[in-house]
Amino acid sequence: MDIVGPLLIFCSRLLDVPLGTFRILLLVRGKKVQASITAFFESAIYLIALGYILKSGISEPEQIIAYAGGYAAGNFLGVTLEEKFLSSFVLIEIIIADTEEASQLVQRLRNEGFGTTVLYGSGREGRRLILKVLCRRDEIQHLYGITGNSGVVFVSDVKGVWGGHFRQKRK
Repeated sequence: MDIVGPLLIFCSRLLDVPLGTFRILLLVRGKKVQASITAFFESAIYLIALGYILKSGISEPEQIIAYAGGYAAGNFLGVTLEEKFLSSFVLIEIIIADTEEASQLVQRLRNEGFGTTVLYGSGREGRRLILKVLCRRDEIQHLYGITGNSGVVFVSDVKGVWGGHFRQKRK
């Protein structure tokens, strides 16, 4: 059994799949030039794997496992890289009943350093607070720890940010 073929297939997929993920994220953020450059390398690497497969054919189970395994590992790597390198801002919106507990939650968020904007709304069961918190993606879990199951929570990607109050990184 030739180990070079499956290894080449696996490594090619391990490289081109994260590049595809990264390219899509660049496009969503409006970075056309960077996305185009990434697409060039993504397609070149994919063609290397495809060329090998077309030349030798897929005749061994190891090749199928290498292709599928490289694709799966590439997806994992792509998401991991996105979290590390494209660490962007997200908007957390919390819709919660206007109660004393809600006021305490707002104060706690502010005490933790999160800029928190409060809007007032009306829901089926009365007055609601709409809390808007702009934070870094890696702070979502910390915010979840503060808010718990308070109301309805939305997380939205933010394309760009300037101005405002942001939580300082704590050491």
